[in-house]
Amino acid sequence: MKLRTHILATTILTLPLCAVAQEKKLDRSALPPAVEHTVQQQSQGATIKGFSTEREHGKKVYEAEMIVNGHTKDIGIDADGTLNEVEEEVAFDSLPQGVQSALTAKAVGAKIVKVESLTKKDKLVAYEASTLKGTKKCEIQVGPDGKSLAHEQ
Repeated sequence: MKLRTHILATTILTLPLCAVAQEKKLDRSALPPAVEHTVQQQSQGATIKGFSTEREHGKKVYEAEMIVNGHTKDIGIDADGTLNEVEEEVAFDSLPQGVQSALTAKAVGAKIVKVESLTKKDKLVAYEASTLKGTKKCEIQVGPDGKSLAHEQ
């Protein structure tokens, strides 16, 4: 009974945190000048799909979603224009063998429908795969070497 109460309390306490992290769509004209400058640098030859903002760790961050050479690329930018994160779609068969094996093992029979490289502060930190099993969608991550991560990126 104590475990159920603990799980229920944890769920209730985390609900407001989930709501805070929700993205809010916005127009390009609403971007701060420094963010706009970074978007221009990072979107050369890309088609912009949209922009959003959210709060992460108490800071407002901006995201630009784009298509580059037929694949997705999302960038996370601080209000001061600092590029924090790049999520870029990669072909599964272009991944190192260890990463392919680890993602396949973690997918546990689900179909891997998309893989993205996650780069933070110019350093590859993980690969993230979107999976589909029946109607259930999920995301799994492994490190750049295919090993399990201590925490999600």
